[in-house]
Amino acid sequence: MEGRNVDIQWMKAAIEEAKKAEALGEVPIGAVIVKNGEIVGRGYNLRESNRRPTAHAELLAIEQASRQLDAWRLLDCTLYVTLEPCPMCAGAIVQARIPRVVYGTPDPKAGCAGTLMNLLQDDRFNHQTELHTGVLQEECAALLTDFFRKLRAKKTLNKQQTPL
Repeated sequence: MEGRNVDIQWMKAAIEEAKKAEALGEVPIGAVIVKNGEIVGRGYNLRESNRRPTAHAELLAIEQASRQLDAWRLLDCTLYVTLEPCPMCAGAIVQARIPRVVYGTPDPKAGCAGTLMNLLQDDRFNHQTELHTGVLQEECAALLTDFFRKLRAKKTLNKQQTPL
């Protein structure tokens, strides 16, 4: 498999990570880091479960990959993530020297890989990242849309059941 087919394969793995988050009631965002055709880091959103604002899928995958590779520079790696990285995650990607990022769907509220700004390709930093967007976008977006639709419905139901 080459090119786009490989990106689809690994994005499906990131989607599986996102589903793990959803099963815990977390916002369904997942990430995998691949080197030489092998996953070296996995992560999914755990902010609520761990009560940590830094427990984003990308950061957890970066931490795991760094441990597995025994290196802070994640050279020759590709990060696949279902949602466009936020400023914190984009900064970590730059700091980890990840050369390539592939994401599924843009984030209009916090996306820093092209939507609000592009920290990954800002030439003022000492590292820039190759960027590929829109891989399995509809599937990645549907995970988030369905999650938030269910969350709003649950909140509405709880309000209706709460006595005044």
